[in-house]
Amino acid sequence: MKMTLKNISKIIGGNLKGDPLKEITGINSLANANNNQISYISNKKYIKALLNTSAGAVIINSNLKKYRPSNSLLVEDASLAFARLTHYFLERQSLRSIAEIKNALDKVSLIKGVSVAPGCFIGKDVKIGENSTIGPNCVLEDNVILGENSNIGANVTIQKNCQIGSRCIISSGVVIGSEGFGNVRDKNNQWHAIAHLGNVSIGNDVSIGANTTIDRGTINNTEIHNGVKIDNLVHIAHNVIIGENTAIAATTGIAGTTIIGKRCMIGGMVGIVGHLTITDDVIVNATSTVNRNITKSGVYTGFVPIMVHSEWKKVGTWLTKLDKIATLLNIKLKNIK
Repeated sequence: MKMTLKNISKIIGGNLKGDPLKEITGINSLANANNNQISYISNKKYIKALLNTSAGAVIINSNLKKYRPSNSLLVEDASLAFARLTHYFLERQSLRSIAEIKNALDKVSLIKGVSVAPGCFIGKDVKIGENSTIGPNCVLEDNVILGENSNIGANVTIQKNCQIGSRCIISSGVVIGSEGFGNVRDKNNQWHAIAHLGNVSIGNDVSIGANTTIDRGTINNTEIHNGVKIDNLVHIAHNVIIGENTAIAATTGIAGTTIIGKRCMIGGMVGIVGHLTITDDVIVNATSTVNRNITKSGVYTGFVPIMVHSEWKKVGTWLTKLDKIATLLNIKLKNIK
C-alpha cells in the first residue's frame, strides 16, 4: 500500500516537516530503510543510524528535534506513534473459498514426491519443494516457502511469508510466524500492540520440536540458521537470531532481539533476557538465567532465588566479588598466623 506523509501525520498526530505528498510504501529500520520507507527513532543511542539512514521519512521524538531530517514527523512518543502506524501496513492473511483451497491442494499434489494429508489449508502463492510431506490439519498461509525433503508434522501452522529450508523436520503443534509480543504504553498506561511486519526465516537441516513457537520479527526477520536443533516447548521471540548448529533444549524461553552464536548448547528451562548477544561455542547449563551479554566461549551457569529487584542487584554485585573477598580473607588470615 501507499500513504503520503500528510496521511501518516493525521494517523499519528505528528508535526510534519518536509514534503506532505511524499509517498511511503512500508516501514523499516533506520539501517535498512530505503527512500520509499519510513522509520522511527526514540532513543539517542540510535543517532548515528539516523544520520546515515536512507529512509524517505523518520518519526522522531520531540526531545531529538535538533536531529530531525528533511522529511520527518515530530511526536511526543515515537515508539507509540510507530506502534499505531504498523497496523496500517499489516498484510492480512487472505480468506479463501473451499474451491480455491482444493485447487491449491491439487497443484501441490502434482509436485514430485509431495504428500499432503487431509484437513490442510494452503494459502496463495505457497511454494513447496519436491519430496516434502505435510501432516494432517496443517496451515500454510500465503507466500510460505517450504524447501525440498522437509517433513511437517500434524497441526503445524506456518504463517504468511515465512520461509523454511530443505531437509527440515517440524514436529506436531509448532507455530511459526506468530505475532510477536511487542506493546507500547501511552500516557494513561494503556497498552498498544505493535503489528509485526517481519517474517521468520529458517535455514536448511533444522529440526523443531513439538509445540515450539517462533514469533515473526517486528520489522526485520527472526532467523534460525542452518543445522539448528530445537527441542519441544521452546519459545523464540521476535527478531531473535540463532546461529548455525546451535542446540536448544526443552522449555527454554528466548526474549526478543537476542542473538545467539554458532554451535551453542542451551540447556532445558533456560531463560534468556532480550537484546543480548551470546557469542559462538557457549554452553548454558539447565535452569540458568542469562541476563547479560556473553562475549567469551565457555560453560556458564547462573540462578539466584527470586527477590525484590533492588535486593537482587545488591546480591548480584556481591556474588561477582566473592572470589576477591575470599582471596583477601585468606591473605589476612595468613598474616594473623
